Amino acid sequence: MNPQIAQLRKSYERAELSEQASHADPLRQFAQWFDEARAGEVPEPNAMTLATVGGDLRPSTRVVLIKDFDGRGIVWYTNYDSRKGLELAGNPYAALQFHWVELERLVRIEGVAEKISEAESDEYYASRPLDSRIGAWASPQSQPIAGRTWLMTEAARYGAKFLLDPPRPPHWGGYLLKPDRWEFWQGRKSRLHDRLCYRLDGGAWVRERLAP
Repeated sequence: MNPQIAQLRKSYERAELSEQASHADPLRQFAQWFDEARAGEVPEPNAMTLATVGGDLRPSTRVVLIKDFDGRGIVWYTNYDSRKGLELAGNPYAALQFHWVELERLVRIEGVAEKISEAESDEYYASRPLDSRIGAWASPQSQPIAGRTWLMTEAARYGAKFLLDPPRPPHWGGYLLKPDRWEFWQGRKSRLHDRLCYRLDGGAWVRERLAP
């Protein structure tokens, strides 16, 4: 055992999460916490960990950015041919996690992911900075490449090809996670954390407290 690591501890005492003070609808609760993370100037409050499982049953995670949320669920964008895209094609069940360290909060979301409409993907792609739009063409995401020079050469090639108006690549677009389970975690003193779980049961959300 490494005592320098084993003794790393923090007492969570910033806030609490009660049934009385939380929303019955998990989307409203998420919207409130997301707004509070933004107002609290949490670094990259839109960053979330996405977990998928491949056909070999090996789970994998990566950090992506939420780009929208509404009554349907949570939206992000990526390369459909990336590892996460290929894993979602074979197994659409996925999980997301937000960790707002400064607020001592976690939000965990589970559900089924599906591609959003091409029109929605086109609209968001057109709003991105030009270099990001070119990058979506240049990068064969998750595939081995010869080196940084090769990548920059590809970016220059596509930049020269499309100039100021690159179309959306057919292999790039958005996903929507349709939640069937949410968990809101608020750190508390003595590791007696508050955990409220919302699970979908017959079309209605059931809220229950979980042991920390």
